[in-house]
Amino acid sequence: MKFLSPLLLLLLLAAPALVALYFYLLARKKKMAVRYADIGRIREALGPGATWRRHIPAMLLLVSIVLALTAVAKPAAMVTLPSQRALVILAMDVSGSMRARDVEPNRLTAAQNAAKQFITQQPSTTRIGIVAFAGAAALVQTPTLNRDELTQAIDRFRTFRGTAIGSGILVSLQTIFPDAAFDPRFSESDFGRDRDRQGASLDQPAQPAFKPVPPGSNQNSTIILLTDGRATVGPDPIETARMAADRGVRIYTVGLGSANGGGYYGGMQFDEESLKTIADVTKGKYFAANSGAALNEVYKSLNTQLVMERQETEISSIFAAVAAVFAIAAAAMSLIRQSRIL
Repeated sequence: MKFLSPLLLLLLLAAPALVALYFYLLARKKKMAVRYADIGRIREALGPGATWRRHIPAMLLLVSIVLALTAVAKPAAMVTLPSQRALVILAMDVSGSMRARDVEPNRLTAAQNAAKQFITQQPSTTRIGIVAFAGAAALVQTPTLNRDELTQAIDRFRTFRGTAIGSGILVSLQTIFPDAAFDPRFSESDFGRDRDRQGASLDQPAQPAFKPVPPGSNQNSTIILLTDGRATVGPDPIETARMAADRGVRIYTVGLGSANGGGYYGGMQFDEESLKTIADVTKGKYFAANSGAALNEVYKSLNTQLVMERQETEISSIFAAVAAVFAIAAAAMSLIRQSRIL
């Protein structure tokens, strides 16, 4: 746990002062109290433990004050909360090697089944889009809440030649940020300057300069990229991953296939190091699956991470609520004690 306003913790120095003031008032009250002739009978009437019980309301009130002063300093902690993620893009490989049968019944069918199961487990408020990539990439289903449309789009998958992982990432980003301009040949800033030099910006107002954000900071959008091969065409996947990182979008990568492959496509293996790098750069996570069952487990794990996530959250309200409980308890104890005396 940490404090967003740690200097305000200095207010806790008031607690020892309050304790000292309390005992000072007790001593003063004792001097001014009326002396009874038979103190023993009074103590007997009050019962055993009456001496320390009379301090309980003050102790409860002190705890309440300490908690309230702590709340002022804005404590924060890592808390597991329901995700507010509104958009998930499934970027799926449909290259020819996805017909390999080392994953039963074949890689493509296993990927389709796992993706459809994953879709059914998402909150009804989460929009899902689907990007398919082989030698090029295309948005085959715009982000939607309609699960039937998503299932139908997945069922229409057909395989093609080539594996353009970088293009899959770019189309996914373009779907998340439809007003942004992505070009794999340039960095964000260089592309803007190049467009200005070509005069493309003369017909429209100049766009504000792009400002990168911390990787993984975008809590609204996520890309899940599944592939069974390595990039053979298209832009560099690592460079496009950096574009995602600059916009705070996490990419979770999934490598599908067994060590030996299968059939004609036996030699086609996913590039594990690149997939790990893509995940690391964007603050996502890498998974490997060598069977349909393993792939289902991967998607279950992803579902858990996307639906519930750990976030640094201010918990001042918790401290304030507990402080209020202690204050009410102190008041109740004080009233009970007063009524007994009266």
